[in-house]
This record gives sequence, structure tokens and C-alpha cells, in this order.
Amino acid sequence: QRVAVVGHTGAGKSTILKAVAGLLAPTKGEILVDGKPVTDAGRDRGMVFQAYTSFGWMTVRDNVEYGLRLRGVPTAERRVLSDKYLASVGLTEFANRYPKDLSGGMKQRVAVIRAFLSNPAMLLMDEPFGAVDAQTRAAMQQELLELWVSARVPVIFVTHDVEEAILLAQRVVVMEGPPGRICSEYVI
Repeated sequence: QRVAVVGHTGAGKSTILKAVAGLLAPTKGEILVDGKPVTDAGRDRGMVFQAYTSFGWMTVRDNVEYGLRLRGVPTAERRVLSDKYLASVGLTEFANRYPKDLSGGMKQRVAVIRAFLSNPAMLLMDEPFGAVDAQTRAAMQQELLELWVSARVPVIFVTHDVEEAILLAQRVVVMEGPPGRICSEYVI
């Protein structure tokens, strides 16, 4: 299931995402993931933030393989997976470069791949394409859709862009506020 959350600035979209990630406690009620209450951040939920979150001292490959390394995946297997995903988003030739050498769109591709390769049960994305140009955004949307379909990972995707929500999601939730509340929902 791919769910997009849309709404104006201040409606609470990112707040909900952070609460699902376990980075922010809800003020009322509870959040359940697979029937279990979310009490803190966990490896079962991968997060891609609006801002670029690559580790500056690591190469692109090391950034992409970070979650795999934490899970104890052997070096050879990490290399096969990182090669596959770097190729899928056109970053093969940048594998040994550092984030400072990349464009904004490239940095976001690294963050998205790192999140996918950490093998989360759910992927949370907070306007990951907000700071990229229109051409890069369109290309990344297509790449992301292909990754989502192949990985079959549930996704909650926050965006201001209604067209993007319709393109990428199977369900669109519209928020308004403050205070943040869901005002409508559409099945795509």
C-alpha cells in the first residue's frame, strides 16, 4: 500500500509522519504499526527526510550500504545490492564519490536507496523531492515508483504536490489544520 498525505503548510503532515516514525509522541491516542504501539524509532520504519541526510564522511556506496552493514550483511552481498540499486537510479559512476560532490537530486537518491536497503517493514518519506528541479523530480518519481513496486514495501509519502500524490500513491489522505486533521481520503 502506498499512501500519500497532502495538505497545506502547517496542516500536520510531517508531524504525523514523525509520530509514525517514533520520533514524536502523539498528544492523543496511539499509533499502531502491524498492531503494535509505536513508542520510539525502530529499524522496522525507514525514514527519508526533506533535507539531505547522507553522511558526509562516507562515500556514496558506504552511505547506501550503511543499513546493510548495521544488519550484519556480508561485504560481498552488500556490494551486489548496492551495485544493483545504484545502477537503478543512475549513480553507478558516483559510487566512490562523497555527498559534497553530488547534486541535490543525487543526494536524495542516495537517501532513498539507503532507506530501501535497510529493509524496513514500512518506508516513510517527508517531501523527499521538495528541493529538486522539475526534470529531476519527474525522473525520481518514476525511479521511486519502480522501487516501490519491486520491493512491495508499504509507504507513507508526504507531499504538497497533488499530481505527485496521484501519480505515486494508491490512496491519498488530505489534511487541513491547524490543528491537523484528516478531512478527506481518496482511493486512486
